[in-house]
Amino acid sequence: MVTVIGVRFRHGSRMYYFSPGAYKVGKNDFVIVETSRGVEYGMVVTDPRLIPDDQVQPPLRTILRKASQADKDLYNRNLALEKEAFAICQDKIKQHKLDMKLVDVEYTFDARKILFYFTAAERVDFRDLVKDLAVQFHTRIELRQIGVRDEARMDGGYGICGRPYCCATFLTDFSPVSIKMAKDQNLSLSPSKISGTCGRLMCCLRYEESTYEELTRGLPQEGDIIETPKGTGEVLHVNVLRQLIKVGIAVKDKDDVEISEFPLSDITILKRGRRSRSRQEDQPLASDDAASLKELEKPN
Repeated sequence: MVTVIGVRFRHGSRMYYFSPGAYKVGKNDFVIVETSRGVEYGMVVTDPRLIPDDQVQPPLRTILRKASQADKDLYNRNLALEKEAFAICQDKIKQHKLDMKLVDVEYTFDARKILFYFTAAERVDFRDLVKDLAVQFHTRIELRQIGVRDEARMDGGYGICGRPYCCATFLTDFSPVSIKMAKDQNLSLSPSKISGTCGRLMCCLRYEESTYEELTRGLPQEGDIIETPKGTGEVLHVNVLRQLIKVGIAVKDKDDVEISEFPLSDITILKRGRRSRSRQEDQPLASDDAASLKELEKPN
């Protein structure tokens, strides 16, 4: 077992483990640590705790020190410089007539490097832009192309649920999300209802997918012929969460159908019918919506 603290940096919710060493630090403290990018300023998001050695990705680095007031002042000065650098870079992009959108600028803590994050539909030849920026700032320059999901993470905001973006708060990675997940959960396939602000499928579609996969195991499909306590009938609707099956049973000697509902434990599947489609699938999608759905499934 090893004692660690969790530290987070800007532009992402991924947490990294560090050893507190001889320093007494706790949640919401700020620390100075050394990373692969150099010296960084980060916030402690967990109190010191013991975890198994195999949960730590080596090498486990020890924090350099607890952030002092001078460190905080330097960090805030860098934030002010980033705003100036953002405006300068935007002007340079216009001068070079580059088809790219500047998203954010980040100074490393020691100001030895400036990172410019941007989005673009295609690859951009920004070599001349880098040269101009290097002359302007007299330091190392790095331009990093990011995807629309990363852009949403950096910008932050609130989703249609009224809560802050998952990607900007607790998600550490962007897991694949597919249209199939929306279909499995019987959600509307309208692009405006299942896409996030980033223009991709909402990350939260994945949260309940494993539950739906488990609950649908053994359930009949709409159109299947099943045996019920009231006789043989056709499945009209399946309530996945409540595990209830609505069945249409022909009434003897009458041209009528009795509709009843049974729990899964009371029915037996006799014949698999043609797997009927959900209401959303039955409704023809406009060509614009069909194209939008393909766009939504792009990873970033």
